[in-house]
Amino acid sequence: MNLDILVLAAHPDDAELGCGGTIASHVAMGYKVGVVDLTRGELGTRGTPEIRIAEAEASAKILGLSARVNLGLRDGFFTNSAEDRLLVVSAIRKFRPRILLANAVADRHPDHPRASELAYEACFAAGLRRIETKDEEGRIQEPWRPSVIYHYIQSEFVTPDLIVDVSDYWDIKMQAIRAFSSQFYNPDSSEPETYISSQDFLRKLEARAIDMGHTIGVKYGEGFTVRRFPGVRDLTQLL
Repeated sequence: MNLDILVLAAHPDDAELGCGGTIASHVAMGYKVGVVDLTRGELGTRGTPEIRIAEAEASAKILGLSARVNLGLRDGFFTNSAEDRLLVVSAIRKFRPRILLANAVADRHPDHPRASELAYEACFAAGLRRIETKDEEGRIQEPWRPSVIYHYIQSEFVTPDLIVDVSDYWDIKMQAIRAFSSQFYNPDSSEPETYISSQDFLRKLEARAIDMGHTIGVKYGEGFTVRRFPGVRDLTQLL
């Protein structure tokens, strides 16, 4: 399956929080979007890996994803090692995306910037023909390198290089986030409260999106950073 956009996420729910509106808006425009979760989030205080996988599947339906897979790397302990990088290379070659969205380059959770570097180096390696990977059926995969990588912004504020208008898709983003009912605000839950499970966290998330949107003159926005300057041939493509 060739995807237009592939989102790499350290944990189930990273994609929804960081770029759920962008995913929903591009699906609505007819693009094929998929998510590869690196880990099952097994170190999380709330829920279980099995619950989080089921929640990720429910969220995928809400967002209209063309594909969602989990690589099963170790939550909190995955590294930018040859072994872990090859798994990501294989996923990139499997889905052959034009655009790759990856975790934040800086964030409070150490897994996020580490996943950012893993994604960046795996993208480069995926285009090298002398690096051999095989698909699930044992066939050698062809090299493939996405045209561009954008990093979504997470908990820590990072000045964005571009902002996507997600005003018409904010409700879908929130539905996708709430699919992870074990992780986020749930007044009926008896599990310990965490940084992301408070009602204030979702309010802060919305406040960030409102601020990003205000910057470009819309209601809600999601920000991204780039490693190299994007270019356009047509100035009317820019708001």
